[in-house]
Amino acid sequence: MELLSTINGAVNDFVWGAPAIILIMGVGLFLTIRLKGIQFRNWGFMLRQTYGRTFGRGKGKKADGGEGEITSFQAAMASVSAVVGSGNIAGVATAIVTGGPGALFWMLVAAAVGMATKYAEIALGVKYREKAADGSYVGGPMYYLAKGLNAKWLGYIVAVLIMFYSVIISAVVDANTMAAALNETFGVSPIIWGVIFAVLTAIVIFGGITRIGEVCGALSPFMAGAYLLCGLLVIVLNITKVPAAIAQIVASAFAPSAALGGAAGITVMTAMRYGMARGIFSNEAGVGSAAITHASAKVNTPAEQAIWGPLEVFVDTFIVCLVSGLTIVLSGLWDSGADGVVLTMNAFQTLLPGNWGQYVVLGASVLFGFSCLITYYNYLEKSCASLFGPKCKLAIKFVWLAFILIGAHSTLGVAWDLADTANGLIIIPNLIGLAILSGQVVKMKDEYYAAELPAYKAEKAAKKAAKKAARS
Repeated sequence: MELLSTINGAVNDFVWGAPAIILIMGVGLFLTIRLKGIQFRNWGFMLRQTYGRTFGRGKGKKADGGEGEITSFQAAMASVSAVVGSGNIAGVATAIVTGGPGALFWMLVAAAVGMATKYAEIALGVKYREKAADGSYVGGPMYYLAKGLNAKWLGYIVAVLIMFYSVIISAVVDANTMAAALNETFGVSPIIWGVIFAVLTAIVIFGGITRIGEVCGALSPFMAGAYLLCGLLVIVLNITKVPAAIAQIVASAFAPSAALGGAAGITVMTAMRYGMARGIFSNEAGVGSAAITHASAKVNTPAEQAIWGPLEVFVDTFIVCLVSGLTIVLSGLWDSGADGVVLTMNAFQTLLPGNWGQYVVLGASVLFGFSCLITYYNYLEKSCASLFGPKCKLAIKFVWLAFILIGAHSTLGVAWDLADTANGLIIIPNLIGLAILSGQVVKMKDEYYAAELPAYKAEKAAKKAAKKAARS
């Protein structure tokens, strides 16, 4: 294990060095400019075309059309279930422990440009998806890089990387996070929890993408809403301390040693590296994996589904991660020696009245983690199928369940370091491919907005005029 950690550390230093950070920010800014700041404009339109259309508000209501396996909303919720996971609870904690409070600042910066990146990934994922022999829809970076760049070899490499990424990110890290939280609370051996997680996961994944979509569509709104309510309660109860906490986060992002009283080993580069690494771990912008799930959606155009991308990153990082990170900084426990989900549990326990703070985090970590176990399995299955065909699906289910058992009692530090490596390896070819294919993304976006945005603006103007007339 020590040898593995040493080797992985060397690889990690390379893939998360200055070139990787420049690539993340550079491609994100490039896509933001080419897409005319899509993540900062027309939010009312984006909300109507996504949540509004799903729940039938105004003229945004219309049935899902086109080919696919699950509804647009179910695909989005399955994707949200993947991104709103351990990264939001344990990942934020490990980023702050390693990179200081300033890591949270860089996490948000990366997410701001990552919203455009994720839009591009989903658009290309739907455009280049294929219908497999068994009737399922497959897509993702291994398809849009192979077909869009006419480089099958690159598609194969990315498929292998996503398989490695999926196993480490979820089967190992998510199972580890849940088992650690439950063990901390109840003192039951992690291997016992591993068996329970494996059984529950098997019940869902043997039902296919349709069952995964149904489960995530039910779990996602509930689990994120409950956690956020408790996090907002923490902030309200400690509102007088919030300005100082924000000041500490910003100051330590640019001058960690000065802001943290001479903290040893934490530099601006350290804060940037761990903030961006854990941020991408959480919201997946730059990895391309979300496109695998979105490729199954019943939509008429790629841009119709891609519009979910900026919203996913916003909810994941600017809301859920920010609440977790701010709570940890407010608690002052980030340098207490605790790490991961245990640190987040301690922070909530300290700042919420009574003894129920840890149970809030416990419940969230289990729900978040379980939703990731079923959605990341889909990433593994689709990547494997792109290499070996549908015949691998049964075997890969048992491989996934086996890694859940391994992950439940793995070492926390090694698991997170491997997760960073998996992220770093896959973002390099994916981001370069997105930059090359950006012209196609811009064309799809412009055509969709030209067809849909005028009607929204006209509807908005009519409502405004009606309200004005009613007042006069």
